[in-house]
Amino acid sequence: MVTPDVLIPRGDSETLVEAALAARPDAAKVLDCGTGSGALLLALLNELPHARGVGIDRSEPAVAVARANATRLGLGERARMIRADWHAADWARDLGGPFDLILANPPYVEDDAALDPTVRDHEPAGALFAGPDGLDDYRVLVPQLPALMADQGVALVEIGYTQADAVTAIGAAAGLSALLHKDLGGRPRVLEFKKALGFAGPSA
Repeated sequence: MVTPDVLIPRGDSETLVEAALAARPDAAKVLDCGTGSGALLLALLNELPHARGVGIDRSEPAVAVARANATRLGLGERARMIRADWHAADWARDLGGPFDLILANPPYVEDDAALDPTVRDHEPAGALFAGPDGLDDYRVLVPQLPALMADQGVALVEIGYTQADAVTAIGAAAGLSALLHKDLGGRPRVLEFKKALGFAGPSA
């Protein structure tokens, strides 16, 4: 179920779910950053019957949609949907991490991008736009991922098809190695992040 408060799930996001399942089929704890309708987290929990998950969104109406979807799908006991904003201090303090799997589909559209009116006029701008180059939310969220990840944790981050190199570099600066996954049309779509071996953190 979707409303004007959340993005309509796209088929290309199946790439993220498939990559997550392949990377950590044993995952017990999952975090979904920018959960929207809850589609990604709920799809994953449906495939991982022993896992529990937390979905966060900065929009309270979106959180309400995600909670309703979790209940309708019989996943309400395993999916906790809460309002949280990764731009805020201590936003992750009460999430219950670290996590085996982290999913993220942050806003990544350039502010002046030409979008189809069916998208621009009917889907929430806060879930679409992320600054002049579309990278503002990656710059905030990606450096925080290592602290949220278990030692063998994996983060799957959806990207725009031109953003693979830029987001890979943001991850590398935070001590993350990246593996690129392409979508159904063969375009860059998801970066699979893991903690890089021997990373000592940014120099002083």
